[in-house]
This record gives sequence, structure tokens and C-alpha cells, in this order.
Amino acid sequence: MTRLLLRNGIVHDGRPGRRATALAVEDGRIVFTGDDAAANAYEGADEVVDLAGALVTPAFVDSHVHTVRTGFALTGLDLAGTSSLTGTLDALATHAVGNDDAGVLVGQGWDETDWPERRPPTGDELERAAPGRRTYLTRVDGHSSVVSPALATLVPGLDQLDGWTPDGRVERDAHHAVRATLESLIGPEERLDAARAACRRMAARGIVGFHENAAPHIGPEHEIEMVRRAAAEVGLRATVYWGELLAVDTAKRLGVAGLAGDLIADGAFGSRTAALSAPYADRPESCGHAYVDAEQVRDHVVACTEAGIQAGFHCIGDAALEAIREGFEAAERLLGTERIARARHRLEHVEMPAPAMVQAMSRLGVVASVQPMFDGLWGGPDGMYAARLGERWRATNPFLTLESASVRLAFGSDSPVTPLGPWAAVQAAAYHRHDQQRLPVGLAFRAHTRGGAFAAHDDEGGSLHLGARADLAVWDVPGGLGDDHLPHLDPGTELPRLRRTVSAGRTIHLDEDAA
Repeated sequence: MTRLLLRNGIVHDGRPGRRATALAVEDGRIVFTGDDAAANAYEGADEVVDLAGALVTPAFVDSHVHTVRTGFALTGLDLAGTSSLTGTLDALATHAVGNDDAGVLVGQGWDETDWPERRPPTGDELERAAPGRRTYLTRVDGHSSVVSPALATLVPGLDQLDGWTPDGRVERDAHHAVRATLESLIGPEERLDAARAACRRMAARGIVGFHENAAPHIGPEHEIEMVRRAAAEVGLRATVYWGELLAVDTAKRLGVAGLAGDLIADGAFGSRTAALSAPYADRPESCGHAYVDAEQVRDHVVACTEAGIQAGFHCIGDAALEAIREGFEAAERLLGTERIARARHRLEHVEMPAPAMVQAMSRLGVVASVQPMFDGLWGGPDGMYAARLGERWRATNPFLTLESASVRLAFGSDSPVTPLGPWAAVQAAAYHRHDQQRLPVGLAFRAHTRGGAFAAHDDEGGSLHLGARADLAVWDVPGGLGDDHLPHLDPGTELPRLRRTVSAGRTIHLDEDAA
């Protein structure tokens, strides 16, 4: 039996009107929360930690992660935040020199929205920056990329595929074909190392549980085992989804929680590939791209429900969400409301739901796995969403509308699309760019802890009640605490700093400076 006692702090155990200052753990379970006087009974603990006023909370759950891609961003060429096309190409040139033995150069995170040049790089420009190299640079939303000529020549029939343009830009089918070719160019050890880097970063952000959103167009099946292995080594709890339509036998073989996650119904606003009912404001000839219709949604939901696994889709634009609503309601007519609701099916992103969609999700118990940093980074009247959608940006990411309709929210990052940073996500939800969609901090925090656990059918995760699994994090809170024993997160306030992450009673990350 191992015993851990944390004392002289503030424990957010979710019980209103009660101030706990200590917490005890035995064999991975919480056996006590209370004051320090009562904690004296646990003086025989194997480890006693003086919190010195620090905050103890449930550990975070990130409901949408691409683990290997995140690792590549951490260990490779991270283009997030590059301020110009020239800067992006310079970063590529430097990276190429430092990685002269790499079979392929992978960069992630460029966003041309605010660049002076206002356009993506071209394949020829990649060639000039890294002559002769196989180069693949993905836009921040992950739904379009640019490839060098040396890589393009390796993809059979690329110039005949939907989504290819002669300047090296790829999306839709062309993008999927390039990713398939990358499978043979990036070895398993590289993928495992990337997964390990991502899992270590999650532990260092106070995240203990995460949902891996795998799919055939994102990476090979064997990546799943690498993600699970890396998570187990670090001490994280990985729930894996496989985004393939009607692939029930594959789901059973892989042992995944569902055919959900990045099973794409459409694309993304940034790449103008999210499916809209009316054209893009800055591209009037396009309404984006839909990948599934209502009948396919119906058949998928029915098949997953009958197999006892979760169904779900990546869905952003209003047209895509309308097809999904029609499909779910058709499945409801076949199987009944209660049976659909018990399955806890889930939808990723859910950025432009109509009122009828919100009502259907509430009635059918469909979880909304959403990313507050999408609004934090790209919302607002001057943001990228406004550039793409005009005034329709105000209807995006309606967190309070969903919460008010009793739709269960689970927060995630979609890392590497946005960085792993749960407190920043809670802050973004609490200070939504559209003030009528702001969530109270307590509800936003619940969505990133208990909400994520609920979405994965983990009915004991995400809280610090007696008997719960001891998944917790310890924080210094420079901005101070509110009456609910959660940090003040006003814009400009310094976010909490992690001291320690504990998974099932075992410390998996420790900030030595704070120890």
C-alpha cells in the first residue's frame, strides 16, 4: 500500500461551501479530503507534500489530440506563429540544414491569414528553401498542405486527384494521398519518439487523460499501438478513436472506443473546406466540401450503436451539421431515443450548429467535443473567422447555447492545431469573443475535466470525490482564487503554473523548481 498526503493548500473537491486544505491518497484512490487538523491521522504517509498554499484540482482531460502529429510539432519544424511567408521559408531552410539525414521534412502550423503576402507558400518555394528535399508543410488547421516537387513525384497520380493544384497545394483527396505516401517515409521509431514527446508535454500541462483522434487519412493503424505505449510509459490514460465510416470490424480489431473523432464530415474554415449552406465571404464561388450525407450518417450511427461503440464525426460548417442532424434523427427513428442516448455518441468541433441541431444533440445525449482556442485564436470581428464568414462568425462555437440546452461539453485542443494548454482553453471559453457565449469559469473547468472523462465513458474520472481515482494536478496560482476555489482568469492575468501531475496516485510530472 502506498500513501500520499497533500496538505496546507486548497483542494478543489467540488463541494460548495466547504474549504478543504488537505487530501490523502491510498493505492491510487482518494481516501480523504478535509482540513489539516483532520489530516494529522495520515502522518504515516509514504510521502507528505507541503503545498504551501498551492491549489489541487482534478487533472485535465484533453478530448481531441493527434498525438504523433503533436510530437512532430514539438520535436520538428513548428511553424505556428511565423509572421510571414519569408519567415516560414527561412525556418524551413534552417531546419533542412539541421536535419540533412531526414527522409522527409515535416512542418506544421503555418497560417497565412495575417502574413503581409496573404498567401501560402508554393511547392517551388519549398524547393528553393530546401533543394531536392521531400517537404510537407501543413496549414494550422490540418486540412490543407503544401508539398515540394520531390515529394509530389512520389504520390501516384497526384495531379489527377481532387484537391491538387499545380502550385503544390493539396487538400481533400490529394491531401489524403500525400499522407498515405508519408506512411512509408516516416518510420515507426520516429512515430514512437514523437508520441513520447507529446505524452510528456501533456503530463507537463496537468493532463492525465486524452482522446486520440486517429483516422486512416491521418496516420497508419500501427500508430495506435505507439500512442498507447507512449501513454502507458508516461502514465497517461489514452482513449483511442478511429475515424472510418462503418468500419465496425476494424474498430473491434483495434480495440478502439469508437468510430468517431476525425471521421470527417467536412473540412475547416481556415482552408475554406468546411461545408457551408452559403458561400464563403472571401471566396463567393465556394461553399466548402462535404464528405458524408444523411444516409451515411444514419447507417454509421446505427452500426456503431448496435456494436456497442461510439459513433462520431468531425463537423464544422452548418451544412455538414445539418446532414449529421438528419442522419442522427433517422437513426433515432430506427433505434429509439433512449438507445441512441445511452451510447454517448460524440461530435468534434460543432462550430456552427443550428437550433435544431442543438436540440437534437441534447435529446440524443450526443457529446460536443469542442475547442475553445479556436474562438480564442480566430474568433472576433477582426479574426480569421470573420474574414471567412463575415457576420456569421458570431454563430460559431456557441458554448453557452450548448451548455444551456444540457448538451454535455468536453474540451480539447485538437493539438497540434492549437497548443496543449488547458487553462488557456478554460480562459478562452470564459472570455469568448462573442460575450453572449461566455461560460462561467466553473462550467468551463468542468468541461475540461469531468466533461472529457464522461465523453470517454469514464464515470469516475474528472473529480476529487472520496473513492475516486487519484488523477490530480497541483498549481501555483499567481492571479489568486475566486469564491469557487478556481483561479481568476481575467484576460492579462498570469495563468496557473503546474507543480505536480499525479495519475492514479503516482506522480508523473514534477516541477523541480516548485517541489
